[in-house]
Amino acid sequence: MATSVVESLVNGGKATAAPPLGPALGPLGVNIGQVIAEINKKTGVFNGMQVPIKISVNTETKAFEITVGTPPTSGLVKKELNLEKGSGKAKHEMVADILIEQIIKIAKMKEDATLGKNLKQKVKEIVGTCQSMGILVEGKPARETMRDIEAGKFDEEIKSEKTELTKEELARLEEEKKRMAEELAKKKAEFEKISKEIIESMAGKPRPAIKAKLIEAGIPDDMIKVLLPVEGAPAAEGGKAAAPGAAPAAAGAAKKEAPKKEDKKK
Repeated sequence: MATSVVESLVNGGKATAAPPLGPALGPLGVNIGQVIAEINKKTGVFNGMQVPIKISVNTETKAFEITVGTPPTSGLVKKELNLEKGSGKAKHEMVADILIEQIIKIAKMKEDATLGKNLKQKVKEIVGTCQSMGILVEGKPARETMRDIEAGKFDEEIKSEKTELTKEELARLEEEKKRMAEELAKKKAEFEKISKEIIESMAGKPRPAIKAKLIEAGIPDDMIKVLLPVEGAPAAEGGKAAAPGAAPAAAGAAKKEAPKKEDKKK
């Protein structure tokens, strides 16, 4: 039996006959519409995510089989929490909270793509991903919840493979996410205010000295890079303000045209 295999990434539940799928399936003689419909049926649960698929086609009977992979764990976590992105500073800024039931759900979805030998180990892998994304687990930093899992605190939920949440729990998580977003916005505004005051009070001083003061005040490095231009950057043009701490241009640095001597009187 001759078999041809087509592998691709599709949008969950929204695959089409457009390239790359259509052109790849056409020469195999299968009913492309049926294949697309089956792909969308199997990947609908991953709506909004890129999903790896493999289509195996019997070139004689034209029968086909579709194998669906799973998106990256981070993508599943964001999908579960309705989160646009994780934290850029996972050690200091938390962006959401996730419950053990949701962790178990994701672990089961990634069952064939994780290294853990049992569900408990797979759950710990998902918690590790949450840690790198700046997501609390059961209201705690992921490291602490990891210790709770190892101590057996969630053995009952894991054993029963509980994955459902009540409406109240989902609503609480959404409120918690909003609260965290508001706190991050408030913290950012405070950092910007402090930074502005420091930069204005140290106007004319060397950039390294200003940067050191900002670091001392706890201003995040990425914000410092935005507020202070990089050393060696080209001078501002078009009347823009000079870089904080930049030395003023030396007077008379530009060469001036030498004054012309007066013509001798005849």
